[in-house]
Amino acid sequence: MNFKVTFKVNDKLYLRDPEGSELGKQIIKSGIDLIYEVGFENFTFKKLAKLVNTTEASIYRYFENKHRLLLYILNWYWTYLEFNVMFELQNIKDPKAKLKFIIQLLTSDLPPHPEYLNYNCKYLNHIVIAEGSKTYFVKEVERINKEEVFKPYKDLCDQIAEIIMAYNPTYKYPKSLSTTLIETAHDQQYFAKYLPKLTDVVPQNKYRFAAKFLDDLLFKVLD
Repeated sequence: MNFKVTFKVNDKLYLRDPEGSELGKQIIKSGIDLIYEVGFENFTFKKLAKLVNTTEASIYRYFENKHRLLLYILNWYWTYLEFNVMFELQNIKDPKAKLKFIIQLLTSDLPPHPEYLNYNCKYLNHIVIAEGSKTYFVKEVERINKEEVFKPYKDLCDQIAEIIMAYNPTYKYPKSLSTTLIETAHDQQYFAKYLPKLTDVVPQNKYRFAAKFLDDLLFKVLD
């Protein structure tokens, strides 16, 4: 059975809803592909316009600047990840099993092209790891935060914090631990790939290193 999943992205991130037109959808899809290929620093609307076969002016009708486009992409990603957590955990009762699943989700590539999605989730995952901090390590973060742009990320952290409390109700810092879990997952995957001497990764555990490290860290803290 084929079905399509759509997510509502914060409308303060765009000037015109990209989901409302074929060009808008192509801007997001190709934007993900291009940021993955060249990195956010080298990404420009001029390059994106050439890839989409449109004009820079057309892209500016959807997004004020490339930072807003990146925020849109990550907002969509966190909403998608939260959906995955809710969907997959509904049949899991044991809090420890839930936390182990979340670790696997945070340290694995999402399916690259699910039939019901338009975007390359493997590329999205890479962008979140490599570029995600650039959405909030900016001077205007307080203004952006007032627009509730980070709500999907916060909602995911709240979900993880609730599971942490179910596992260990006496633990004092569930939200801090949940954000640490997510950010550490990103950092360790990035370092293991590009700066391995900042980690304890070895060839034998290269692909599961981050998951094993987080599992060790999380349950030693909670137990």
